[in-house]
Amino acid sequence: MPQFQQNKWKTLDKDLSRLVVLEQATVFLSRPLIAVGIGLAFIALCAIAAAILTGGAPNSVIIITAAAFGAYMALNIGANDVANNMGPAVGANALTMGGALIIAAVFETAGALIAGGDVVSTISGGIVAPEAVADPQTFIWAMMAALIAASLWLNLATWFGAPVSTTHAIVGGVMGAGVVAAGFGAVDWGKMGQIAASWVISPILGGIIAAGFLAFIKSRINDVEDKLGAARLWVPVLIGIMGGTFTTYLAVKGLKKLFSVSMPMALLLGLAVGIAAVVITRPLIRRKSEGMENRKNSLKVLFSMPLVISAALLSFAHGANDVANAVGPLAAIVHAVTDHATSDKVGIPLWVMLIGAAGISFGLTLFGPKLIRMVGTEITKLNPMRAYCVALSAAITVIVASWLGLPVSSTHIAVGAVFGVGFYREWHADRKARRTGIIKGKPVPPEERSRRKLVRRVHILSIGAAWVVTVPLTALLSALIFVMLRLLT
Repeated sequence: MPQFQQNKWKTLDKDLSRLVVLEQATVFLSRPLIAVGIGLAFIALCAIAAAILTGGAPNSVIIITAAAFGAYMALNIGANDVANNMGPAVGANALTMGGALIIAAVFETAGALIAGGDVVSTISGGIVAPEAVADPQTFIWAMMAALIAASLWLNLATWFGAPVSTTHAIVGGVMGAGVVAAGFGAVDWGKMGQIAASWVISPILGGIIAAGFLAFIKSRINDVEDKLGAARLWVPVLIGIMGGTFTTYLAVKGLKKLFSVSMPMALLLGLAVGIAAVVITRPLIRRKSEGMENRKNSLKVLFSMPLVISAALLSFAHGANDVANAVGPLAAIVHAVTDHATSDKVGIPLWVMLIGAAGISFGLTLFGPKLIRMVGTEITKLNPMRAYCVALSAAITVIVASWLGLPVSSTHIAVGAVFGVGFYREWHADRKARRTGIIKGKPVPPEERSRRKLVRRVHILSIGAAWVVTVPLTALLSALIFVMLRLLT
């Protein structure tokens, strides 16, 4: 072949390789744009649905705008908050990312539609006195400002990779608009003090409970001679605790729409379900463990299915509770526009609930994987036992907090539990190293122990900072948006 033809083919090969690289880069860059495009289409669809349902009623533009921002808020809740339920299961390899997204979407939607409250507090649990914003027009713009501010902050936090509390975001939004609308005296500062205290109480309580369960599993199952024998004894008990805990959790927090029970009745119901779960699962665990090797990897298999079930139940409870963060302000605006009055509690129309349920599922599917990976893999290494401790801690801590009347955040609890598991592993590894060194007569030097860090410290600072600024930042943003809306109208 002549030399010029060889050069020609070499040049062509180089051009084709450049085209392949360009195509790959284009596909990579277009994926986020596709998700954003689908999200915008969902928001537009919700706005169109609201326009059809209002049928050109007076002030329907306000309802249509609120529906769009309600959909935007629901997308951000799905993108940010649901990671706390599915992150540990994915990090422990008990679920694939695709499986986690499907299970979470199904159970979040089911929780929102089946057990989501048909009545919500429009003033976020008494943050602002209802009589302070009795004027319907002022009330509408205050709720709109709170909704927009909370949505924007959640979007920004998700982009930064920080799991934050959606409840605190909407509370901050209501507070900021309420202060501008009715003055500082309209805000219940005692309630705000409790919420600020929960920034510390929630993660510490969640971390302590998760570490306690992990210590129990290590001492009673993981580190004993006969691991399978111990697992046959204790895994059904832990599953019973899970069953009883989630029964109580759902009865107290997630099934208000279906029936209302007192805390003592919920605890008795949980005890009955827990005992039944132990009796049912003991032969199942025994049968599943037959033929397994007496190794730690066998224990991971026994804990995987209970972990998946607990993640699904957490998603159901989350959908039942946190859908109100997306549709509560929207329902309040619809009520104020249609009835020309304000109320501290309003009913949620079905179409409003559907926006919240669908938005959470869409947000999770389109934007959720980023924070699922962060919670599940980037803070500390999880396996099914550790992730199971996180799930149990989340449910138990919420029950304890409800009993004590503390306004805790499920996000703070779950992330705190992950940190608690990681720090317990550090402490346990350090103690083991010390003991090994003493036995061998070679103490472990401090510089060697400093390398045994099993928790990424950088996330403590970034996540903690995001938690602290959530309420004040959304309050400031909401206040500015409220002023702008009032000036425009």
